[in-house]
Amino acid sequence: MHVGLGLPISDPAALLDWARRADAGPFRTLGLLDRLVYDNPEPLIALATIAGATARIKVQTEVLLAPLRDPVLLAKQVATLDRMSGGRLVLGLGVGGRADDHLASGTDLRTRGRRLDEQLALMRRLWSGVPYSDECGPIGPAPLRPEGPEILFGGFQPAALARVGRWGSGFLAAAPPSWAGGLFDTVRRSWKDHGRSGAPRIVAQVNVALGPPEVIDAARAAMGAYYEFTGRAQSMVSGMLTTPDEIRTAIAQFEDLGADEVMLYCYGRDVDQVDRLADVVS
Repeated sequence: MHVGLGLPISDPAALLDWARRADAGPFRTLGLLDRLVYDNPEPLIALATIAGATARIKVQTEVLLAPLRDPVLLAKQVATLDRMSGGRLVLGLGVGGRADDHLASGTDLRTRGRRLDEQLALMRRLWSGVPYSDECGPIGPAPLRPEGPEILFGGFQPAALARVGRWGSGFLAAAPPSWAGGLFDTVRRSWKDHGRSGAPRIVAQVNVALGPPEVIDAARAAMGAYYEFTGRAQSMVSGMLTTPDEIRTAIAQFEDLGADEVMLYCYGRDVDQVDRLADVVS
């Protein structure tokens, strides 16, 4: 079982300190979420900077809202980061559900799923090195693998889960152990239905804060603000894990369900959480 660390978004300048500490610790992956109409760093730019400041840890979008972006430029950005990080990029993708993000990007919220499927087909074509069209040549650089970097899909709807079998390498599950197992089973069925060999990689996510009361209070406030649009922010905040025993128990539960990695997502800004969490998982 691998353990990764989800980075807080409230202070972009501090992320390099978080990343360097994590790179020296037991963590396998650094994750960063994506929004457009929010005070958060753009994830591909931030993760490119982080990849340059670290040596071995993977960098993961969790999840990148691809329908907000031009697919040709996105294919080029992803391939560039894949090459320059030495293959450490993991591309977590999702469709997003915020109307304001789509309004700001000039995209249609209602067709975001179909747009993602079209984007994936085009990006895979471009990564393989074929010309964009009869009038337009190939778009490089080529990623390290012709099919592109490892792709994980997040989401809960049947169409999102089916993409894992059709397009992906695995699944990002932002669900508690109590109901994540059903999602894992659905993803594994999708994998088999699409004739894929082996098994999808399963990555779970839990929200954590570890430290004195002021650190935990700040993390809860930041998470509540981020999820305010859902109308159930407090319910989500109440699920934050704030003790070593809670975190170890969740990791063990996900391991029993067959997860390959658990991302410990941090909303609090205190960088010493990296060392506290490293002690928990070491």
